[in-house]
Amino acid sequence: MGKFLLGVIITVLILILAVLGFVALGFYPTRANLEPPQWERHFAMGAVDSSMERHAPRVTNPLTPTDENLEDGMKIYTMNCASCHGTLDRKFSAFGNSFYPPAPNFISDPPDDPEWHTFYTIRTGIRYTGMPAWDKTLSETDMWKVTLFLSHMDKLPPAVQDYWKANFNSVPVTPDEKKEGEEKHDHH
Repeated sequence: MGKFLLGVIITVLILILAVLGFVALGFYPTRANLEPPQWERHFAMGAVDSSMERHAPRVTNPLTPTDENLEDGMKIYTMNCASCHGTLDRKFSAFGNSFYPPAPNFISDPPDDPEWHTFYTIRTGIRYTGMPAWDKTLSETDMWKVTLFLSHMDKLPPAVQDYWKANFNSVPVTPDEKKEGEEKHDHH
């Protein structure tokens, strides 16, 4: 029994060393313009989710969803986030789609993450995705305003919807459109 167990351990170690060698010697493709295999997407997104769950503090947004805070969040989003995550006129972001993985289009598919998760993502960024950390660029209040806007995007008050339409010649995603998107969305 001892020899069998030793054989299993040695086999596992050899497999691990072989995979590490394969990667370290540059055989694993790292091009961002190729579709990754399903197992890689699943593993990578699972790692991001697990890391977020482990490291992100469960903080409560200190701001309330007033018209002014939501409009400020919309303005900050437009200036800092729209070029990757979709513009408020609901146009596709070719730039955001060129990232690996592609940046999510929040205008057509608003995030459904808890606010603490969104805030942590904005503040710290996500390594190897192109999502920068905004903690040295935006104030904490501004990051919370963007978080507030993103988390309320599909249920904005009428005055904020009117502001969106007047300034961006478009309207926010409706709850019905979001439900349709969720049916097609591949959750990880």
